[in-house]
Amino acid sequence: MGSMRLKAVILAGGFGTRLRPLTCTRPKILFPIGNRPLLDWTLEGLARSGVEEVILTVNYMAETFMQRYGEFSHGLRIRYSREKRPLKTGGPIKRAEELIGHEEAFLALNGDVFTNLDYRRLVESHRRSGATATIALYRVDDPSRYGVVELAEDGRVMRFVEKPPPEAAPSNLVNAGIYVLSPEIFGYIPEGRPVSIEHEVFPRLARDGRLYGYEFEGLWVDIGLPEDYLEANRLFLDTYAKGGWLGKDVHLEPDVEIVQPVLIGNGVTIGGKSKIGPYVVIGDHTSIGQGVCITNSIIFADAVVADFTSIRGAIIGENAIIGRWVKIEDRCIVGDHAIILDNVTLTRGVTVCPSKEVAESVLTPARLM
Repeated sequence: MGSMRLKAVILAGGFGTRLRPLTCTRPKILFPIGNRPLLDWTLEGLARSGVEEVILTVNYMAETFMQRYGEFSHGLRIRYSREKRPLKTGGPIKRAEELIGHEEAFLALNGDVFTNLDYRRLVESHRRSGATATIALYRVDDPSRYGVVELAEDGRVMRFVEKPPPEAAPSNLVNAGIYVLSPEIFGYIPEGRPVSIEHEVFPRLARDGRLYGYEFEGLWVDIGLPEDYLEANRLFLDTYAKGGWLGKDVHLEPDVEIVQPVLIGNGVTIGGKSKIGPYVVIGDHTSIGQGVCITNSIIFADAVVADFTSIRGAIIGENAIIGRWVKIEDRCIVGDHAIILDNVTLTRGVTVCPSKEVAESVLTPARLM
């Protein structure tokens, strides 16, 4: 990338409306992927691509980020731009203008994206085109949840449509939430108010012929929905831990069956005749009883799952306690410190908020406050 000092701005974001019930204390950017915070994976990818400095834009919990990452992490200098209120996606970039500077183009990333994109190639594409903004683009089957673009042959974005209905989508190339922006972008972002870069800035740049796209392949997931978060962990296991991973001080009874890929954290205990996997991530110091069956699920750290319980396609929060003979089905979320008592069934799509105790079965999708 030459002698430039490449900077990246990471929009730390919030909980996300669909994942917020899982936790009261952890934004999505700190959710574990393969038992490590998503932000760790992002910082490592940026460092490999030659980034030297990262600016984290945060509107709450700044102390949590500063305590964990400090001023240097993963070989990167870390700086913080605090917001008194959420400023959407463009406002934080404008607020961090002084920290970013006007010397060179810079990267801007939504914090809730898990990817192995080579940022170096994205920046090189931006330089060649002379664009004001370059969007990383990814092909998906259903583009209706994303910003969708129509590209010219030279890579210029002809149209940018935010979350179109399927029949109106100009392509299946979607905004991956990763951008390279030249300093002139600051002139396009109003100051002192929330600004959506997707709604207010990119359409204007497209009309001016200043917006380009860069299509990439590989690994990419936006973890905004529970099913996306499960998919991110599945992709992690397939990409980085296909043969499974066993942490330190793990105790497995001799007749435990592990169906790979499975990642088991440090200090985990699993009782006899349990079947774990495939596609299961178990957090540190979790205790799993006898005769338990867990598939396609994420169990956060310090959870307890008692004997003869079945968990399929679910997310179980930190310090949650799951009783005996419990059945938890697809797309269920059990929040941090929640308690599910013995013999309870949670059918597909039930969300249990943090610290909630559930004593009776719930057989229709619901949110338990």
